[in-house]
Amino acid sequence: MKRLRLTTAQALVRYLIAQRTLYEGREQPLFGGVFAIFGHGNVAGLGEALQHVRTELPTWRAHNEQAMALAAAAYAKATQRRRVLACTTSVGPGATNMVTAAALAHVNRLPLLLLPGDTFASRRPDPVLQQVESFGDPNVTVNDCFRPVSRFWDRISRPEQLLASLPQALSVLLDAADCGPVTLALPQDVQTEAGEFPESFFAPRLHVPARIGPDAGQLQLAAGLLAAARRPLIIAGGGVLYSAAGAALARFAASRGLPVAETQAGKGTLPWDHPCNVGAVGVTGTSVANALAADADLVLAIGTRLADFTTGSGRLFRNPDCRFVAVNVCRHDLVKRNALGLQADARRAIEALELELRDVPVDLSWLHFAQARAAAWNDERATVRGAGGKPSDADVLLAVNRCSGADTTVVCAAGGLPGELHKLWRVGQPGSYHVEYGFSCMGYEIAGGLGVKLAQPDQTVIVLVGDGSYLMMNSEIATSITL
Repeated sequence: MKRLRLTTAQALVRYLIAQRTLYEGREQPLFGGVFAIFGHGNVAGLGEALQHVRTELPTWRAHNEQAMALAAAAYAKATQRRRVLACTTSVGPGATNMVTAAALAHVNRLPLLLLPGDTFASRRPDPVLQQVESFGDPNVTVNDCFRPVSRFWDRISRPEQLLASLPQALSVLLDAADCGPVTLALPQDVQTEAGEFPESFFAPRLHVPARIGPDAGQLQLAAGLLAAARRPLIIAGGGVLYSAAGAALARFAASRGLPVAETQAGKGTLPWDHPCNVGAVGVTGTSVANALAADADLVLAIGTRLADFTTGSGRLFRNPDCRFVAVNVCRHDLVKRNALGLQADARRAIEALELELRDVPVDLSWLHFAQARAAAWNDERATVRGAGGKPSDADVLLAVNRCSGADTTVVCAAGGLPGELHKLWRVGQPGSYHVEYGFSCMGYEIAGGLGVKLAQPDQTVIVLVGDGSYLMMNSEIATSITL
């Protein structure tokens, strides 16, 4: 077996370049690039390794560590979690600046590779600049702060550890259920230390997303509950988008006469004018969707965490006989609201349910009732006006929405705007509504807009941001200009 002698940093970078994915119907690099702010602890290692591969793996200089990691999270979301960006920082404050972004990616189940520099593994020059000394445990560094907000965390203290750690890291970044941020802390001396690696470790590898099918027993139980329901409601979450299940959901809802409400993450799963789309649900939802939720005797929750804003802290569903069926790849989300769990990929589950129910008669009266309520709400939306002749937030959003074409993606995150967008913004195609409302992170918007534009270069990206978020983090305007 042929072996290559490489530094730890060189081996890591070469491995990233070798990973491939299927996105938009064609094979592409899994890693679209690296955001970097170089300094003490990542120049000699990762800086040197990245310098020589800029055509295969571009490196972009950012202006704020948190912002660049937020942009990377937005990039992952905009590619339906099919592509990933990496972020590298110096030791200490550069590293800890990314913790907030790691938490955001963790909450939103987004793949993000964090490569913070770390103190010397040898400890010979100890303490080093930017090192936080733990008096009781010399193994602790600031990078341990990433442990609770990472799906996978490792400190690479020997070059050969990459052979085991990198495949594990990739499995998390690509896993539909356990997807989230990966942190590989890289001691500055180990980055430049050479080791022997099998050449086969760097062979190109194509990653094809797995689609887990539903269990036959669970499917029959779920279909039985749907067949018996008289006032069923589908709540579509972000998992529908990540599964590219919008078309399947549109067919299923239309064939079964099922109203569909959308969470913040799931908005855009159906076009706004689809006959089954009853709009936004929850605290930031519309009166029509929330009224249907209050009366529903069965909720089919597809690809949603059923968080507090979606469920009104559990008080939105007022029918004492209401049952929940949860379709999700993540076991953790299957048991919320005492739901019957159907663990499966959203598209495969929808297709299986449609087939299972093919011979069950359809009563369209509930859908017709929902459509009448939705039509009345849409008429009300058209009358929104500011008080005293001054435009309201809603007036501005409606005007921007009217001027936006099919090639427009809107980006927002915090403050009052996400609530107005969830209710009022009309989405024509999946992926064109990008609101980070799982963590509602102030400062996300401008950085997020950069990440979306990198992921969707042919789209017009509109960033809506309040003054608080703008003043908190506007640095990546400068980064956007340089790219």
